[in-house]
Amino acid sequence: MSFFTYIKAVATGPKSNRDLTHNEIKDAIQQILENQCQREQAAAFLMCLRVKLESNEELKGCLDSFDKYINRVNIPQSVELGFSYDGKTDQPFLFPLTAKILKEFFEKNRTIKPFDLVISGDLEQPAKSGLTVKEVATSIKLPDNLHFFDRANYFKELSQLTPLRKKLYMRTIFNTVEKLLNPAHSNYAITSAFHKPYVKKYFDLFGSQYENMMIIKGDEGNPEVFDDFKYWMKKDDEITEQSLTLGSLGINYSQTYEKITLEQNLELLKNPSDALMELAQLNAAILLVVAQRFTHVKEAYTHIKG
Repeated sequence: MSFFTYIKAVATGPKSNRDLTHNEIKDAIQQILENQCQREQAAAFLMCLRVKLESNEELKGCLDSFDKYINRVNIPQSVELGFSYDGKTDQPFLFPLTAKILKEFFEKNRTIKPFDLVISGDLEQPAKSGLTVKEVATSIKLPDNLHFFDRANYFKELSQLTPLRKKLYMRTIFNTVEKLLNPAHSNYAITSAFHKPYVKKYFDLFGSQYENMMIIKGDEGNPEVFDDFKYWMKKDDEITEQSLTLGSLGINYSQTYEKITLEQNLELLKNPSDALMELAQLNAAILLVVAQRFTHVKEAYTHIKG
């Protein structure tokens, strides 16, 4: 279909705008990914779609359109960590420490089935300029139970839209759907939602890809916690909410950063404070629950602490 049809659907004003069907949004996104429309047209469409607010059907259609391009591998016994692509500014990335803690935990507890961790990264995307997963993951030697997938390799079509997205300097439909692309056919996943209405939206969008999934109110829209937090899981179509305080676990952490640098993050990973190590242990415990090795985070954290 002519790309102008899709622009008209989302950019003619509140009285005339309409949601695109599943097939229409798939076609529109694939035309953008394959450069079948002009960059100016793609920019106009993405901006107006965002202003209109994407429907759940449009989000699902966009995610489904990606299957044509993603080159996946099989690491089924793994947890995919759905980080945001706009990076972090307030706190460091902990995933290398978390992976190391889990590796040591499984070596000591051989009756518990191990799993790997999967992370995905790319160049920084709008709407904030933060330290990215890719910068950290490509600057150190990762534990062998932690797998980094560079989107420039496994989904180059979306990666190559980075310059356009930076020119827009705003969130688009891609910010929502790119958080969990499942490049390793993972059985389990965790991602973060800041606004509660997105909890159900994320379960509806991503949940069918995984045996189990957790949505957490983590740091800066990322699935790592540095403060008291809530998390949600879904079973038999029912979403349950749990909350946990750091104080109840004996963790006292109050450090924040104005804009953390790569050098600061790498130094913290190399020489973590006791409190930061406890946070990494807590995040490892959360992943044990995501992968259904434990039922409760407190129980998992107690086992990790030994």
